[in-house]
Amino acid sequence: MSVHADARPAGGRVSAAWKAAHTPVAGVPRWARIAAYAIPFAVLPSGLWRLGLLFVDHSAADSGSLPDWLPLEMYVVILSVLSELLAFTAVGLVAAWGEVVPRRLPLLGGRRIPVAAAVVPAALGALALTALWTVLAPVTQVAGTTLQGDPMPADFPSEAGGWTALWFYVCYAPLVLWGPLLGVVTVAYWKRRTADAGAGCLDIT
Repeated sequence: MSVHADARPAGGRVSAAWKAAHTPVAGVPRWARIAAYAIPFAVLPSGLWRLGLLFVDHSAADSGSLPDWLPLEMYVVILSVLSELLAFTAVGLVAAWGEVVPRRLPLLGGRRIPVAAAVVPAALGALALTALWTVLAPVTQVAGTTLQGDPMPADFPSEAGGWTALWFYVCYAPLVLWGPLLGVVTVAYWKRRTADAGAGCLDIT
C-alpha cells in the first residue's frame, strides 16, 4: 500500500503552514520584517483584555447598540479574533502569500496579486488606524470623552483608577503603533513590488 507523498503528521503540517505564512520573501528589509511581525503582537494585548471580560460579571453592563441576537460575550470573542486576523494580514506584506495566491487555493491559486490590490487597502487601513488609535484615542482619553464626543462613562475602565486603569492602558497603549507600523510596511511592500515588476511569479506550493 502506498502512502501519499504529502502525508505528514499533523504537527509537521502545522509547522510547514506556520513557516509558509511567516517566511519573508527575498528583498524584504529586516526593519520591514520586524515591523510586520510586531503588528499582531501590538494588537494581541487589547484582545486578551477584552477576552478577560468573559470572566467578569457584566450582567449590568450596557451593551450599547448591539443587536438583540448578538450577546456581549459573542461580540467580545468575534471582535478579538477578527482584530488579530486583520493584524496578521500585515505579515502578508513581507511573505510570499501577499504577492502570489497560494497554489492550494482553488480558482485563483498561483496568480500574482496586483500591487494595487494589496497596497490600496493596506494604505487606507494604515490611515484609518493611525487616525483612530494614534490620534483620536489618546486625545479623547486626555479630554475625558468618548470617540463620539460624549463624556466618558463613569464605569469606563480608564476611569476606574488604580490597577484596573493601569492594566487597561498597558493593554491598549500598543495599538497606537498599529497604523504607523502598517504604513511603513506598506511603503516597503510597494517599493519592492514596483522594483520587481518585471520578475516572474513566485511559486508557492
